[in-house]
Amino acid sequence: MDPRPFRPRLTIGGVPVHAMLVPFPIACFTGAMLCDIVYSLSPQVQWANFAQWLLVFGMLFGVPAAVFGLVDFLGNRAVTRPGTGWLHLGGNAVVLVLALINNFIHARDGWTGVVPTGITLSVLTVVVMVGTGFLGHRLAYVHQRGGRP
Repeated sequence: MDPRPFRPRLTIGGVPVHAMLVPFPIACFTGAMLCDIVYSLSPQVQWANFAQWLLVFGMLFGVPAAVFGLVDFLGNRAVTRPGTGWLHLGGNAVVLVLALINNFIHARDGWTGVVPTGITLSVLTVVVMVGTGFLGHRLAYVHQRGGRP
């Protein structure tokens, strides 16, 4: 492992811009999954509409978060070899692709836009997001502080 710690390049007041934007897609994609589950158990089509809007807003914040994260990633020599940073980057790319496909699936009318494909994509998105969140935590709090990787 490279002994140099990961240091974010784009910060405001010492806080990475990437880290400021990431909570929004996390909340939106998780909320979309919960709305999908509620809609599958209820006759109220409004839950499918909520999920669609949450997916859209998750993408609106997720893409800029990805861009700022990519700038931080490419601006660090500490991530040249495969490792946690590469897994975090690849996993987050998968999250955005799954969410984009899920947006198109949810654009269908009502029940067919959610059950079963929409719920499946929502759950997969959240599961992958939990994994990449763990990796991001390792980058921010273990690698940056000089702890064991």
